[in-house]
Amino acid sequence: MAGGQERILRGRIRSVQATKKITRAMELIAASRIVKAQAAVQAAVPYSEQITEVVRHLSDAGASSENPLLAGRETVATTCYIVCGADRGLCGGYNMGVQRSAEGEIKADVLAGKDYLILPVGRKVENYFRFRGYQMGRSFGGFTEAPRFEDAREIGSHAVELFVTGEVDRVELVYTRFISPGNQEVVLRPLVPLTTMTGAGGGDGPAPDYEFEPDPTTIFDVLLPRYVEARVYAALLNAAASEHAFRQRAMKAATDNAEELIKTLSRVMNRARQDSITTEIMEIVSGAEALGSGSDDTRPLPELVDAITQD
Repeated sequence: MAGGQERILRGRIRSVQATKKITRAMELIAASRIVKAQAAVQAAVPYSEQITEVVRHLSDAGASSENPLLAGRETVATTCYIVCGADRGLCGGYNMGVQRSAEGEIKADVLAGKDYLILPVGRKVENYFRFRGYQMGRSFGGFTEAPRFEDAREIGSHAVELFVTGEVDRVELVYTRFISPGNQEVVLRPLVPLTTMTGAGGGDGPAPDYEFEPDPTTIFDVLLPRYVEARVYAALLNAAASEHAFRQRAMKAATDNAEELIKTLSRVMNRARQDSITTEIMEIVSGAEALGSGSDDTRPLPELVDAITQD
């Protein structure tokens, strides 16, 4: 019985050791990808800041605010939520954070008698809301770990189309903002409609005076969709960096737990082995005593044990 238990424990230890190798490898991969993802977030900041500044300059230059992306609805009947999650699991509570945040907003809309539409980004988010019967729109996935600007353009153009055609009255972004490798937070940001931005000059000095060709209104109408895409792209990059950070922490915790489990199982196995050895010794001693009591052999017990083992 003890020998069988020892074999079972050895098998479990080998299985946990193999799992530990996998989680350790995933931890190292995620740690290396955090650096690249964080660099991508920082590299996108200048573009986002510059396009925001240009939009403000155009607004200050007299660009018309008749663009449909700037026209807020008097009554918001339907809200579209772009929920940015992951395509894969094994990343701790990353997906659950954005899912619960979006779910809370949706439930509040339903209680207020408003409608909603979900645009899931990531297969995990899509499966979560689809399984629970929520109203789903177009889904996006396959790029959450390394998003490209083309992916943001596809999502942004679809959201703009929904708003312009009147299918939704507002578009919100739900994603995890990357602050540092050890700190991320789920945020909800309004995407459409946009508000007219002024005050591009910043500071106490005079605002710069530009001449635009063609007229500011034409440039404004062309630039606003690009501005929406830039904001979506920034959200995707933050979400990707946060996903890698969550996965790195989750895999480190899994590796640590595997090490503790291996130690525990090793102690149990050693105890089982000692019990097995003790049992065998007791059986030999008992057999030797039984043989010794049934004969006239007066040799000491150790000599009897040697004789029994030799026979």
